[in-house]
Amino acid sequence: MSTTAKVSGVDAECLQSTERKCRFMPIFGWLPRYNRTKAISDLIAGITLGLTMIPQSIAYAALAGLTAQLQGLLGLQYKSANIVDNLYKLCANIGNTRLPDLALGICSILFLLLFRSLKDINCPCTGDKRNPSKNVLMKKVLWYFSIGRNAIIVFITTTIAYQLETTTGSAPFRLSGKIESGLPTISLPPFSAQVGNRTYTFLDMCSHYGSGIVILPLISVLANVAIAKAFAKGANVNATQEMLTLGLCNIIGSFVSSMPTAGAFTRSAVSSASGIQTSMAGLYSGTMTLLALSFLTPYFYYIPRATLAAVLITAVIFMIDLRIIKLLWKGCKTDAVAVAGTFLICIFVNVEIGLLLGIVYNLVFFIRPSARPTIQVVHRKTDLGIRYIMLELDTYLSYPAMTFFINKVMNLARNEEDDVPLIVNCERFVNIDYTTMKGIEMLSITLNRKQDRFWLLHLKSNIVNCINVLVDNKYIRLIGNEENITNVLHNNTLSSRQFENSINIRSKKVEEVKNSNQENFSNPHLQPKDSEVIAEEMIVMLSGESKLQ
Repeated sequence: MSTTAKVSGVDAECLQSTERKCRFMPIFGWLPRYNRTKAISDLIAGITLGLTMIPQSIAYAALAGLTAQLQGLLGLQYKSANIVDNLYKLCANIGNTRLPDLALGICSILFLLLFRSLKDINCPCTGDKRNPSKNVLMKKVLWYFSIGRNAIIVFITTTIAYQLETTTGSAPFRLSGKIESGLPTISLPPFSAQVGNRTYTFLDMCSHYGSGIVILPLISVLANVAIAKAFAKGANVNATQEMLTLGLCNIIGSFVSSMPTAGAFTRSAVSSASGIQTSMAGLYSGTMTLLALSFLTPYFYYIPRATLAAVLITAVIFMIDLRIIKLLWKGCKTDAVAVAGTFLICIFVNVEIGLLLGIVYNLVFFIRPSARPTIQVVHRKTDLGIRYIMLELDTYLSYPAMTFFINKVMNLARNEEDDVPLIVNCERFVNIDYTTMKGIEMLSITLNRKQDRFWLLHLKSNIVNCINVLVDNKYIRLIGNEENITNVLHNNTLSSRQFENSINIRSKKVEEVKNSNQENFSNPHLQPKDSEVIAEEMIVMLSGESKLQ
Protein backbone atom coordinates (compact mmCIF):
# COMPACT_ATOMS: atom_id res chain seq x y z
CA MET A 1 0.00 0.00 0.00
CA SER A 2 2.76 2.43 0.93
CA THR A 3 4.69 1.64 -2.27
CA THR A 4 1.57 2.23 -4.36
CA ALA A 5 0.95 5.52 -2.59
CA LYS A 6 4.52 6.64 -3.24
CA VAL A 7 4.28 5.74 -6.93
CA SER A 8 0.98 7.57 -7.32
CA GLY A 9 2.46 10.58 -5.55
CA VAL A 10 5.44 10.63 -7.91
CA ASP A 11 3.13 10.31 -10.93
CA ALA A 12 1.04 13.21 -9.68
CA GLU A 13 4.15 15.38 -9.25
CA CYS A 14 5.36 14.49 -12.76
CA LEU A 15 1.93 15.28 -14.18
CA GLN A 16 1.87 18.68 -12.46
CA SER A 17 5.40 19.43 -13.69
CA THR A 18 4.40 18.54 -17.27
CA GLU A 19 1.30 20.70 -17.05
CA ARG A 20 3.38 23.66 -15.87
CA LYS A 21 5.79 23.19 -18.78
CA CYS A 22 2.98 22.88 -21.30
CA ARG A 23 1.33 26.01 -19.95
CA PHE A 24 4.25 28.19 -21.01
CA MET A 25 5.90 25.95 -23.64
CA PRO A 26 3.24 24.00 -25.56
CA ILE A 27 5.92 22.09 -27.48
CA PHE A 28 6.26 19.75 -24.49
CA GLY A 29 2.62 18.83 -25.00
CA TRP A 30 2.47 18.06 -28.73
CA LEU A 31 6.05 17.02 -29.58
CA PRO A 32 5.93 13.61 -27.81
CA ARG A 33 2.78 12.74 -29.81
CA TYR A 34 4.08 14.07 -33.13
CA ASN A 35 3.79 11.56 -36.01
CA ARG A 36 4.15 11.31 -39.78
CA THR A 37 0.53 12.26 -40.51
CA LYS A 38 0.82 15.48 -38.52
CA ALA A 39 4.18 16.24 -40.12
CA ILE A 40 2.73 15.97 -43.65
CA SER A 41 -0.24 18.17 -42.70
CA ASP A 42 2.07 20.78 -41.18
CA LEU A 43 4.34 20.69 -44.25
CA ILE A 44 1.42 21.38 -46.60
CA ALA A 45 0.07 24.11 -44.32
CA GLY A 46 3.54 25.66 -43.94
CA ILE A 47 4.18 25.81 -47.68
CA THR A 48 0.72 27.23 -48.31
CA LEU A 49 1.22 29.82 -45.60
CA GLY A 50 4.64 30.72 -47.01
CA LEU A 51 3.17 31.35 -50.47
CA THR A 52 0.69 33.72 -48.83
CA MET A 53 3.08 35.31 -46.37
CA ILE A 54 5.99 36.23 -48.65
CA PRO A 55 4.13 38.57 -51.04
CA GLN A 56 2.04 40.02 -48.21
CA SER A 57 5.18 40.71 -46.17
CA ILE A 58 6.72 42.60 -49.08
CA ALA A 59 3.52 44.60 -49.46
CA TYR A 60 3.24 45.34 -45.74
CA ALA A 61 6.89 46.42 -45.68
CA ALA A 62 6.01 49.00 -48.32
CA LEU A 63 2.97 49.98 -46.24
CA ALA A 64 5.24 50.64 -43.25
CA GLY A 65 6.66 53.59 -45.16
CA LEU A 66 3.29 55.30 -44.59
CA THR A 67 2.55 55.52 -48.30
CA ALA A 68 -1.10 55.29 -49.29
CA GLN A 69 -1.93 52.45 -51.66
CA LEU A 70 -4.02 54.49 -54.09
CA GLN A 71 -1.00 56.45 -55.26
CA GLY A 72 0.88 53.19 -55.86
CA LEU A 73 -2.08 51.90 -57.81
CA LEU A 74 -2.10 55.04 -59.99
CA GLY A 75 1.67 55.36 -60.28
CA LEU A 76 1.81 58.65 -58.33
CA GLN A 77 4.43 59.81 -55.83
CA TYR A 78 3.64 62.23 -52.99
CA LYS A 79 3.56 62.34 -49.20
CA SER A 80 0.43 62.89 -47.14
CA ALA A 81 -0.27 63.40 -43.44
CA ASN A 82 -3.72 61.79 -43.21
CA ILE A 83 -6.58 60.61 -45.35
CA VAL A 84 -7.93 64.11 -45.94
CA ASP A 85 -4.52 65.34 -47.07
CA ASN A 86 -4.10 62.18 -49.14
CA LEU A 87 -7.42 62.68 -50.96
CA TYR A 88 -6.62 66.35 -51.56
CA LYS A 89 -3.20 65.57 -53.07
CA LEU A 90 -4.66 62.66 -55.01
CA CYS A 91 -7.15 64.99 -56.68
CA ALA A 92 -4.41 67.57 -57.29
CA ASN A 93 -2.12 64.99 -58.95
CA ILE A 94 -4.76 62.95 -60.74
CA GLY A 95 -3.60 64.35 -64.06
CA ASN A 96 -0.18 62.72 -63.55
CA THR A 97 -1.63 59.22 -63.38
CA ARG A 98 0.52 56.63 -65.13
CA LEU A 99 -1.80 54.57 -67.31
CA PRO A 100 0.41 51.43 -67.34
CA ASP A 101 0.41 51.33 -63.51
CA LEU A 102 -3.34 51.95 -63.42
CA ALA A 103 -4.01 49.18 -65.94
CA LEU A 104 -1.71 46.75 -64.13
CA GLY A 105 -3.27 47.58 -60.76
CA ILE A 106 -6.83 47.09 -62.00
CA CYS A 107 -5.93 43.83 -63.73
CA SER A 108 -4.18 42.61 -60.57
CA ILE A 109 -7.23 43.41 -58.44
CA LEU A 110 -9.56 41.62 -60.86
CA PHE A 111 -7.22 38.61 -60.95
CA LEU A 112 -7.05 38.44 -57.14
CA LEU A 113 -10.83 38.76 -56.75
CA LEU A 114 -11.43 36.09 -59.39
CA PHE A 115 -9.00 33.63 -57.82
CA ARG A 116 -10.38 34.40 -54.38
CA SER A 117 -13.77 33.10 -55.50
CA LEU A 118 -12.32 29.78 -56.75
CA LYS A 119 -12.45 28.27 -53.26
CA ASP A 120 -16.19 28.98 -53.10
CA ILE A 121 -17.04 26.93 -56.18
CA ASN A 122 -19.25 24.08 -54.99
CA CYS A 123 -19.53 22.06 -58.21
CA PRO A 124 -16.32 20.82 -59.83
CA CYS A 125 -15.77 21.71 -63.44
CA THR A 126 -15.73 18.06 -64.46
CA GLY A 127 -19.29 17.38 -63.34
CA ASP A 128 -18.43 13.69 -63.02
CA LYS A 129 -20.66 12.43 -60.23
CA ARG A 130 -19.47 8.84 -60.72
CA ASN A 131 -15.92 9.70 -59.68
CA PRO A 132 -16.08 11.50 -56.31
CA SER A 133 -12.33 11.24 -55.70
CA LYS A 134 -11.68 13.19 -58.90
CA ASN A 135 -14.15 15.84 -57.79
CA VAL A 136 -12.43 16.15 -54.41
CA LEU A 137 -9.06 16.48 -56.12
CA MET A 138 -10.39 19.19 -58.42
CA LYS A 139 -11.86 21.03 -55.45
CA LYS A 140 -8.51 20.85 -53.66
CA VAL A 141 -6.62 22.16 -56.70
CA LEU A 142 -8.99 25.12 -56.99
CA TRP A 143 -8.57 25.81 -53.30
CA TYR A 144 -4.76 25.89 -53.58
CA PHE A 145 -4.97 28.26 -56.55
CA SER A 146 -7.24 30.49 -54.46
CA ILE A 147 -4.94 30.45 -51.43
CA GLY A 148 -1.80 31.07 -53.50
CA ARG A 149 -3.29 33.89 -55.58
CA ASN A 150 -0.98 36.53 -54.08
CA ALA A 151 2.13 34.56 -54.96
CA ILE A 152 0.78 33.82 -58.45
CA ILE A 153 0.01 37.44 -59.34
CA VAL A 154 3.33 38.65 -57.92
CA PHE A 155 5.17 35.99 -59.93
CA ILE A 156 3.31 36.83 -63.16
CA THR A 157 3.70 40.62 -62.93
CA THR A 158 7.32 40.36 -61.79
CA THR A 159 8.11 38.14 -64.78
CA ILE A 160 6.46 40.65 -67.12
CA ALA A 161 8.34 43.56 -65.56
CA TYR A 162 11.63 41.64 -65.71
CA GLN A 163 11.16 40.83 -69.40
CA LEU A 164 10.30 44.43 -70.25
CA GLU A 165 13.19 45.77 -68.19
CA THR A 166 15.76 43.47 -69.78
CA THR A 167 14.50 43.75 -73.37
CA THR A 168 13.52 47.41 -73.63
CA GLY A 169 15.77 48.78 -70.89
CA SER A 170 12.91 50.30 -68.91
CA ALA A 171 9.66 48.87 -67.55
CA PRO A 172 6.54 51.03 -67.91
CA PHE A 173 5.62 50.36 -64.26
CA ARG A 174 7.02 51.78 -61.05
CA LEU A 175 9.03 48.98 -59.47
CA SER A 176 9.79 48.21 -55.82
CA GLY A 177 13.46 49.05 -56.26
CA LYS A 178 16.58 47.52 -54.84
CA ILE A 179 16.22 45.44 -51.70
CA GLU A 180 19.27 44.42 -49.70
CA SER A 181 19.89 40.74 -50.30
CA GLY A 182 20.82 38.08 -47.80
CA LEU A 183 19.89 37.55 -44.20
CA PRO A 184 19.91 40.59 -41.91
CA THR A 185 22.91 41.18 -39.66
CA ILE A 186 22.40 40.15 -36.04
CA SER A 187 23.28 43.05 -33.74
CA LEU A 188 21.99 44.94 -30.75
CA PRO A 189 19.08 47.25 -31.53
CA PRO A 190 20.20 50.87 -31.89
CA PHE A 191 19.65 53.06 -28.85
CA SER A 192 20.45 56.23 -30.81
CA ALA A 193 19.93 57.37 -34.39
CA GLN A 194 21.61 59.94 -36.62
CA VAL A 195 19.16 61.82 -38.85
CA GLY A 196 20.80 64.61 -40.80
CA ASN A 197 22.84 66.70 -38.40
CA ARG A 198 20.86 65.68 -35.34
CA THR A 199 21.45 62.73 -33.03
CA TYR A 200 18.38 61.17 -31.42
CA THR A 201 18.93 59.50 -28.06
CA PHE A 202 16.87 56.60 -26.76
CA LEU A 203 14.58 58.96 -24.83
CA ASP A 204 14.18 61.13 -27.93
CA MET A 205 13.18 58.06 -29.92
CA CYS A 206 10.63 57.05 -27.27
CA SER A 207 9.26 60.59 -27.25
CA HIS A 208 9.00 60.50 -31.04
CA TYR A 209 6.88 57.33 -30.86
CA GLY A 210 4.41 59.16 -28.60
CA SER A 211 1.35 57.17 -27.57
CA GLY A 212 2.23 54.51 -30.12
CA ILE A 213 4.76 53.05 -27.70
CA VAL A 214 1.80 52.00 -25.51
CA ILE A 215 -0.89 51.51 -28.14
CA LEU A 216 1.12 49.18 -30.37
CA PRO A 217 1.84 46.49 -27.72
CA LEU A 218 -1.73 46.75 -26.45
CA ILE A 219 -3.26 46.21 -29.88
CA SER A 220 -0.80 43.40 -30.63
CA VAL A 221 -1.74 41.53 -27.46
CA LEU A 222 -5.47 42.01 -28.04
CA ALA A 223 -5.14 40.84 -31.65
CA ASN A 224 -3.16 37.73 -30.68
CA VAL A 225 -5.61 36.74 -27.95
CA ALA A 226 -8.59 37.34 -30.25
CA ILE A 227 -7.01 35.21 -33.00
CA ALA A 228 -6.19 32.44 -30.53
CA LYS A 229 -9.77 32.37 -29.26
CA ALA A 230 -11.18 32.41 -32.79
CA PHE A 231 -9.17 29.34 -33.87
CA ALA A 232 -8.94 27.50 -30.54
CA LYS A 233 -11.75 25.07 -31.51
CA GLY A 234 -12.97 24.82 -27.93
CA ALA A 235 -9.55 24.55 -26.29
CA ASN A 236 -8.53 26.81 -23.42
CA VAL A 237 -6.60 29.93 -24.42
CA ASN A 238 -3.77 31.03 -22.15
CA ALA A 239 -3.47 34.79 -22.61
CA THR A 240 -0.23 34.84 -20.60
CA GLN A 241 1.31 32.38 -23.06
CA GLU A 242 0.27 34.60 -25.98
CA MET A 243 1.82 37.65 -24.33
CA LEU A 244 5.08 35.83 -23.57
CA THR A 245 5.34 34.51 -27.12
CA LEU A 246 4.59 37.90 -28.63
CA GLY A 247 7.12 39.60 -26.38
CA LEU A 248 9.86 37.08 -27.15
CA CYS A 249 9.24 37.34 -30.91
CA ASN A 250 9.57 41.11 -30.84
CA ILE A 251 12.62 41.06 -28.55
CA ILE A 252 14.42 38.56 -30.81
CA GLY A 253 13.24 40.45 -33.90
CA SER A 254 14.80 43.66 -32.63
CA PHE A 255 18.25 42.07 -33.06
CA VAL A 256 17.66 41.75 -36.83
CA SER A 257 15.98 45.17 -37.29
CA SER A 258 12.55 43.60 -37.63
CA MET A 259 9.34 45.58 -37.57
CA PRO A 260 6.97 44.89 -34.63
CA THR A 261 5.21 41.60 -35.26
CA ALA A 262 1.83 40.19 -34.31
CA GLY A 263 -0.61 37.57 -35.49
CA ALA A 264 -2.90 38.09 -38.48
CA PHE A 265 -6.43 36.82 -39.03
CA THR A 266 -5.84 36.19 -42.73
CA ARG A 267 -2.75 34.01 -42.27
CA SER A 268 -4.34 32.22 -39.30
CA ALA A 269 -7.40 31.47 -41.43
CA VAL A 270 -5.16 30.12 -44.21
CA SER A 271 -3.31 27.91 -41.72
CA SER A 272 -6.54 26.59 -40.25
CA ALA A 273 -8.03 25.89 -43.67
CA SER A 274 -4.78 24.17 -44.76
CA GLY A 275 -5.21 21.55 -42.05
CA ILE A 276 -2.47 22.73 -39.71
CA GLN A 277 -1.89 20.35 -36.80
CA THR A 278 0.86 21.91 -34.67
CA SER A 279 3.15 24.90 -34.47
CA MET A 280 5.71 23.03 -36.58
CA ALA A 281 4.05 24.56 -39.66
CA GLY A 282 5.60 27.87 -38.65
CA LEU A 283 9.02 26.28 -39.04
CA TYR A 284 8.28 25.37 -42.66
CA SER A 285 6.82 28.76 -43.58
CA GLY A 286 9.69 30.52 -41.83
CA THR A 287 12.20 28.39 -43.73
CA MET A 288 10.53 29.34 -47.02
CA THR A 289 10.74 33.01 -46.08
CA LEU A 290 14.45 32.74 -45.23
CA LEU A 291 15.15 30.91 -48.50
CA ALA A 292 13.30 33.58 -50.45
CA LEU A 293 15.24 36.27 -48.60
CA SER A 294 18.53 34.55 -49.38
CA PHE A 295 18.06 33.64 -53.05
CA LEU A 296 15.12 35.62 -54.47
CA THR A 297 15.91 39.08 -53.11
CA PRO A 298 17.48 40.35 -56.39
CA TYR A 299 14.22 39.59 -58.19
CA PHE A 300 12.17 41.57 -55.65
CA TYR A 301 13.48 44.66 -57.44
CA TYR A 302 11.14 43.92 -60.37
CA ILE A 303 7.93 43.58 -58.34
CA PRO A 304 5.60 46.38 -59.56
CA ARG A 305 4.30 48.69 -56.85
CA ALA A 306 0.84 48.55 -58.42
CA THR A 307 0.77 44.79 -57.80
CA LEU A 308 1.74 45.23 -54.15
CA ALA A 309 -0.96 47.88 -53.79
CA ALA A 310 -3.50 45.47 -55.30
CA VAL A 311 -2.42 42.71 -52.89
CA LEU A 312 -2.91 45.00 -49.90
CA ILE A 313 -6.21 46.46 -51.09
CA THR A 314 -7.77 43.05 -51.74
CA ALA A 315 -6.43 41.68 -48.44
CA VAL A 316 -7.69 44.55 -46.30
CA ILE A 317 -10.98 45.39 -48.02
CA PHE A 318 -12.60 42.16 -46.85
CA MET A 319 -11.63 42.86 -43.24
CA ILE A 320 -14.03 45.82 -43.16
CA ASP A 321 -17.37 44.50 -41.95
CA LEU A 322 -19.91 47.30 -42.29
CA ARG A 323 -22.79 44.96 -41.51
CA ILE A 324 -21.70 44.70 -37.90
CA ILE A 325 -22.46 48.40 -37.35
CA LYS A 326 -26.04 47.89 -38.52
CA LEU A 327 -26.45 44.83 -36.33
CA LEU A 328 -24.90 46.57 -33.32
CA TRP A 329 -27.18 49.56 -33.81
CA LYS A 330 -30.17 47.24 -33.54
CA GLY A 331 -28.82 45.23 -30.62
CA CYS A 332 -26.39 47.47 -28.71
CA LYS A 333 -26.20 51.14 -29.66
CA THR A 334 -23.34 51.77 -27.24
CA ASP A 335 -21.03 49.39 -29.08
CA ALA A 336 -22.21 50.73 -32.44
CA VAL A 337 -21.21 54.26 -31.45
CA ALA A 338 -17.84 52.98 -30.19
CA VAL A 339 -17.11 51.13 -33.45
CA ALA A 340 -18.20 53.96 -35.74
CA GLY A 341 -16.53 56.69 -33.68
CA THR A 342 -13.23 54.85 -33.34
CA PHE A 343 -13.18 54.04 -37.05
CA LEU A 344 -13.87 57.62 -38.15
CA ILE A 345 -11.33 59.14 -35.74
CA CYS A 346 -8.67 56.65 -36.85
CA ILE A 347 -9.36 57.50 -40.50
CA PHE A 348 -9.63 61.29 -40.32
CA VAL A 349 -7.44 62.18 -37.31
CA ASN A 350 -4.95 59.60 -36.10
CA VAL A 351 -4.86 55.89 -35.35
CA GLU A 352 -3.39 56.35 -31.86
CA ILE A 353 -5.93 59.01 -30.89
CA GLY A 354 -8.79 56.96 -32.30
CA LEU A 355 -7.79 53.85 -30.37
CA LEU A 356 -7.24 55.81 -27.15
CA LEU A 357 -10.63 57.50 -27.39
CA GLY A 358 -12.27 54.17 -28.19
CA ILE A 359 -10.67 52.58 -25.12
CA VAL A 360 -11.64 55.51 -22.88
CA TYR A 361 -15.21 55.43 -24.22
CA ASN A 362 -15.56 51.74 -23.37
CA LEU A 363 -13.90 52.22 -19.98
CA VAL A 364 -16.49 54.85 -19.10
CA PHE A 365 -19.31 52.41 -19.78
CA PHE A 366 -17.39 49.69 -17.97
CA ILE A 367 -16.87 51.82 -14.84
CA ARG A 368 -20.30 53.48 -14.88
CA PRO A 369 -22.21 50.47 -13.41
CA SER A 370 -19.84 50.46 -10.44
CA ALA A 371 -20.45 54.19 -9.92
CA ARG A 372 -24.23 53.96 -10.42
CA PRO A 373 -25.32 50.52 -9.19
CA THR A 374 -28.94 49.50 -9.58
CA ILE A 375 -30.62 49.65 -6.16
CA GLN A 376 -33.93 47.85 -5.89
CA VAL A 377 -36.13 49.25 -3.09
CA VAL A 378 -38.53 46.61 -1.73
CA HIS A 379 -41.12 47.40 0.97
CA ARG A 380 -41.71 44.40 3.22
CA LYS A 381 -43.35 43.36 6.48
CA THR A 382 -42.30 40.84 9.07
CA ASP A 383 -44.61 38.14 10.42
CA LEU A 384 -45.40 40.46 13.32
CA GLY A 385 -46.42 43.28 10.97
CA ILE A 386 -43.32 45.45 11.37
CA ARG A 387 -42.60 47.40 8.18
CA TYR A 388 -39.08 47.66 6.77
CA ILE A 389 -37.34 48.50 3.48
CA MET A 390 -34.93 46.07 1.83
CA LEU A 391 -32.24 47.57 -0.44
CA GLU A 392 -31.04 45.06 -3.06
CA LEU A 393 -27.87 46.01 -5.01
CA ASP A 394 -26.98 44.35 -8.31
CA THR A 395 -23.26 44.51 -7.47
CA TYR A 396 -20.94 45.23 -4.59
CA LEU A 397 -20.30 48.74 -3.30
CA SER A 398 -17.09 50.54 -4.25
CA TYR A 399 -15.83 54.05 -3.68
CA PRO A 400 -17.14 55.52 -6.98
CA ALA A 401 -20.69 54.57 -5.95
CA MET A 402 -20.53 55.67 -2.32
CA THR A 403 -21.85 59.22 -2.79
CA PHE A 404 -24.71 57.92 -4.92
CA PHE A 405 -25.53 55.24 -2.33
CA ILE A 406 -25.45 57.66 0.61
CA ASN A 407 -27.80 60.10 -1.15
CA LYS A 408 -30.17 57.25 -2.01
CA VAL A 409 -30.32 55.98 1.58
CA MET A 410 -30.71 59.44 3.11
CA ASN A 411 -33.53 60.33 0.70
CA LEU A 412 -35.35 57.14 1.68
CA ALA A 413 -34.83 57.88 5.36
CA ARG A 414 -36.24 61.41 5.02
CA ASN A 415 -39.22 60.41 2.89
CA GLU A 416 -40.33 57.46 5.04
CA GLU A 417 -42.50 58.18 8.08
CA ASP A 418 -42.44 56.37 11.43
CA ASP A 419 -38.70 55.73 11.16
CA VAL A 420 -39.04 52.61 8.99
CA PRO A 421 -35.87 50.46 9.25
CA LEU A 422 -33.59 50.28 6.19
CA ILE A 423 -31.85 46.94 5.57
CA VAL A 424 -29.07 46.64 2.97
CA ASN A 425 -28.60 43.16 1.52
CA CYS A 426 -24.80 42.71 1.39
CA GLU A 427 -24.89 39.22 -0.09
CA ARG A 428 -22.98 40.36 -3.21
CA PHE A 429 -20.31 42.18 -1.22
CA VAL A 430 -17.07 40.24 -1.76
CA ASN A 431 -14.86 43.01 -0.44
CA ILE A 432 -15.16 46.74 0.20
CA ASP A 433 -12.62 49.54 0.26
CA TYR A 434 -11.86 52.06 2.98
CA THR A 435 -13.98 54.82 1.45
CA THR A 436 -16.99 52.51 1.41
CA MET A 437 -16.42 51.60 5.06
CA LYS A 438 -16.30 55.28 6.02
CA GLY A 439 -19.54 55.86 4.12
CA ILE A 440 -21.25 53.01 5.98
CA GLU A 441 -19.90 54.43 9.24
CA MET A 442 -21.34 57.88 8.45
CA LEU A 443 -24.75 56.44 7.55
CA SER A 444 -24.79 54.35 10.72
CA ILE A 445 -23.92 57.32 12.93
CA THR A 446 -26.54 59.53 11.25
CA LEU A 447 -29.40 57.03 11.27
CA ASN A 448 -28.65 54.93 14.36
CA ARG A 449 -27.67 57.59 16.89
CA LYS A 450 -31.20 57.92 18.33
CA GLN A 451 -32.78 54.74 17.03
CA ASP A 452 -31.48 51.74 15.09
CA ARG A 453 -32.76 52.27 11.53
CA PHE A 454 -29.86 51.23 9.30
CA TRP A 455 -28.91 47.55 9.16
CA LEU A 456 -26.49 45.43 7.11
CA LEU A 457 -27.64 41.94 6.12
CA HIS A 458 -25.44 38.99 5.06
CA LEU A 459 -22.18 40.87 5.61
CA LYS A 460 -19.24 38.47 5.28
CA SER A 461 -16.89 37.86 8.19
CA ASN A 462 -13.78 39.20 6.41
CA ILE A 463 -15.56 42.50 5.76
CA VAL A 464 -16.75 42.64 9.38
CA ASN A 465 -13.16 42.18 10.58
CA CYS A 466 -11.99 45.03 8.34
CA ILE A 467 -14.75 47.30 9.64
CA ASN A 468 -13.83 46.51 13.25
CA VAL A 469 -10.22 47.47 12.57
CA LEU A 470 -10.56 50.50 10.30
CA VAL A 471 -13.70 52.39 11.39
CA ASP A 472 -15.80 53.10 14.46
CA ASN A 473 -18.34 50.29 14.73
CA LYS A 474 -20.26 51.75 17.65
CA TYR A 475 -23.41 52.45 15.61
CA ILE A 476 -23.05 49.79 12.90
CA ARG A 477 -25.83 47.20 13.16
CA LEU A 478 -25.64 43.74 11.58
CA ILE A 479 -28.17 41.00 10.85
CA GLY A 480 -26.78 37.53 10.17
CA ASN A 481 -29.49 36.15 7.89
CA GLU A 482 -33.06 36.86 6.81
CA GLU A 483 -34.54 34.49 9.43
CA ASN A 484 -33.32 36.86 12.16
CA ILE A 485 -34.94 39.98 10.70
CA THR A 486 -38.25 39.46 12.54
CA ASN A 487 -36.66 38.97 15.97
CA VAL A 488 -34.14 41.79 15.54
CA LEU A 489 -36.71 44.36 14.41
CA HIS A 490 -39.23 43.22 17.05
CA ASN A 491 -36.69 43.59 19.87
CA ASN A 492 -35.59 46.91 18.45
CA THR A 493 -39.20 48.13 18.37
CA LEU A 494 -39.81 47.05 21.98
CA SER A 495 -36.65 48.72 23.23
CA SER A 496 -37.56 51.89 21.35
CA ARG A 497 -41.04 51.97 22.90
CA GLN A 498 -39.68 51.36 26.41
CA PHE A 499 -37.17 54.12 25.85
CA GLU A 500 -39.90 56.54 24.74
CA ASN A 501 -42.20 55.56 27.65
CA SER A 502 -39.43 56.07 30.23
CA ILE A 503 -38.68 59.49 28.79
CA ASN A 504 -42.37 60.45 28.85
CA ILE A 505 -42.79 59.27 32.50
CA ARG A 506 -39.72 61.13 33.72
CA SER A 507 -40.67 64.26 31.79
CA LYS A 508 -44.14 64.15 33.35
CA LYS A 509 -42.73 63.78 36.88
CA VAL A 510 -40.32 66.65 36.35
CA GLU A 511 -43.18 68.81 35.09
CA GLU A 512 -45.28 67.94 38.15
CA VAL A 513 -42.42 68.77 40.48
CA LYS A 514 -41.88 72.11 38.76
CA ASN A 515 -45.58 73.00 39.03
CA SER A 516 -45.67 71.93 42.66
CA ASN A 517 -42.59 73.99 43.32
CA GLN A 518 -44.17 77.09 41.89
CA GLU A 519 -47.29 76.60 44.04
CA ASN A 520 -45.30 76.01 47.20
CA PHE A 521 -43.11 79.03 46.70
CA SER A 522 -46.21 81.15 46.29
CA ASN A 523 -47.64 79.70 49.56
CA PRO A 524 -46.60 81.86 52.55
CA HIS A 525 -47.28 78.98 54.97
CA LEU A 526 -44.58 76.75 53.36
CA GLN A 527 -42.49 74.89 55.92
CA PRO A 528 -38.69 74.68 55.55
CA LYS A 529 -38.81 70.94 55.70
CA ASP A 530 -41.22 70.84 52.75
CA SER A 531 -38.98 73.04 50.60
CA GLU A 532 -35.99 70.82 51.31
CA VAL A 533 -37.93 67.73 50.25
CA ILE A 534 -39.02 69.44 47.07
CA ALA A 535 -35.46 70.46 46.28
CA GLU A 536 -34.20 66.89 46.78
CA GLU A 537 -36.90 65.50 44.48
CA MET A 538 -36.05 68.04 41.81
CA ILE A 539 -32.36 67.11 42.00
CA VAL A 540 -33.21 63.42 41.60
CA MET A 541 -35.51 64.07 38.62
CA LEU A 542 -33.09 66.39 36.88
CA SER A 543 -30.19 64.00 37.35
CA GLY A 544 -32.27 61.16 35.89
CA GLU A 545 -33.18 63.30 32.90
CA SER A 546 -29.56 64.21 32.23
CA LYS A 547 -28.58 60.52 32.25
CA LEU A 548 -31.22 59.73 29.64
CA GLN A 549 -29.97 62.42 27.40
